[in-house]
Amino acid sequence: MAGAIIENMSTKKLVILGVILLLFQVFAFMVGGLIAPSPKIAVHYLATKCVDTAKHRQETKWFMPWGPNKCDKIRSFDEATAKKIEANNIVFAVHIPLPNKQMSPWFQFFLAILQFDIAFKVYNQIEDGAMVTIDVGLAYRDDTVSEWTEMAHSFEQRKLSCNFTTAKTFENEGRYYECDLLPFMEVGSIAHKYYLLNIRLPVNERKKVNVGIGEIKDIRLVGIHQNVGFTKVWFAMKTFLTPSILIIMIWYWRRITLMSRPPVLLEKVIFALGISMTFINIPVEWFSFGFNWTWMPLFGDIRQGIFYSMLLSFWIIFCGEHLMDQMERNRFSVYWKQVGPVIFGSFCLFIFDMYERGVQLTNPFYSIWASDVGTELAMAFIIVAGICACLYFLFLCFMVFQVFRNISGKRSSLPAMSKARHLHYEGLIFRFKFLMLVTLTCAAMTVIFFIISQVNEGHWHWGEHTVQVNSAFFTGIYGMWNLYVFAIMFLYAPSHERYGDEQSSGQCITGDAGIYKMTGKEAQE
Repeated sequence: MAGAIIENMSTKKLVILGVILLLFQVFAFMVGGLIAPSPKIAVHYLATKCVDTAKHRQETKWFMPWGPNKCDKIRSFDEATAKKIEANNIVFAVHIPLPNKQMSPWFQFFLAILQFDIAFKVYNQIEDGAMVTIDVGLAYRDDTVSEWTEMAHSFEQRKLSCNFTTAKTFENEGRYYECDLLPFMEVGSIAHKYYLLNIRLPVNERKKVNVGIGEIKDIRLVGIHQNVGFTKVWFAMKTFLTPSILIIMIWYWRRITLMSRPPVLLEKVIFALGISMTFINIPVEWFSFGFNWTWMPLFGDIRQGIFYSMLLSFWIIFCGEHLMDQMERNRFSVYWKQVGPVIFGSFCLFIFDMYERGVQLTNPFYSIWASDVGTELAMAFIIVAGICACLYFLFLCFMVFQVFRNISGKRSSLPAMSKARHLHYEGLIFRFKFLMLVTLTCAAMTVIFFIISQVNEGHWHWGEHTVQVNSAFFTGIYGMWNLYVFAIMFLYAPSHERYGDEQSSGQCITGDAGIYKMTGKEAQE
């Protein structure tokens, strides 16, 4: 076996390949920057105050804020007081989407954030640590005349975090508190055209339910869903890239199996990397148009977690295989100290994700951010994950530095060779160093993307500081991963060409799997 394609391909062909991959990378960024709109869009809703006139509550009754069957409405709580309407008989109704619009599977998900408009009253102030108890129901239908079908119902609690920036005097009564946004609901699949939220704030003074929460004037919702234009671009990229990576993966493994020797560790890991890339590429999101799969966000997180763990493990083994001596190389057990923490971290990510998204499969109103303990745990997790990602990148930089130093130490054998051999191996070393720098750049971009994604996941919890991820960043990073995996499988596939009388045995300059080898005779020349 003469070695890998990266050894034997001519410099001209390699340059052409590099330019083509670079053009595709630029195109991936341009698709997001020039074609795709912002990944997410926010729509603001104001809840309508409906009056439940029934003496006994009917669980099957739904209150519509507008339309032919609209509810009996009041404009303010002062009107309710004048009409002697109790707080328990007031229902806040929100129709999703806005009038004359429809929800679509292109939205992929729907995230609702809650905001209370609370007026200051001297004798009805917000107490410290005040908790709002919410009786909320969610229903759906697919036309404007059918009856509403209940989708979920729950009693939830949310802690108020409000500030009053002026003096708490009678002169300032009626001014509004500045309250933080509260996580409220997340639906993982948009399978219906219309949704309806009915929200009640039950009051029970004896049990201290909804007491000391101030004078709530209105309830507002911010609905967030994926932008239709971005979804179409994202689906198109996945549909195109899936067969591309699948074909190169099959071609790569066929070349490996044609060899007379069994595959080495690096070749197996490259193949596993191709499988994980194919797994995350498969556009299963197309099924959201025919099936109500609310577990799709959880499944997407699992796929991304598998790819992250495989990619990070690959980089460690990729560098390590060019540092180990012949006795230690090609054994996965050598890397358990480095790969073990990556797998453990990925498992922790899975447990954390299951704790929230897993519960949301049955209760879309559940949120880990709803409690103080959950908020502190989630914030700590984001910070620790970011720190670990940075430490991993520093460790990878150290490994690459060791590889470069190892290569420099073995370059002392090159001057003794003939001029043709000397130039040939100098070119191989340059190719490998360049590939290592590309790997380091890809790792840096991946770490940055991971940190920003984690921060963006809970962007409404950071007060005034929000992180907006541009579509170009999403499409660019996603394209970079595919191009990198494509390049690795292509360049490290066994080559059918030979360079002189070079054989697969001999002294290794940079690594295993037939990469950059010198025969013993050449090393002594």
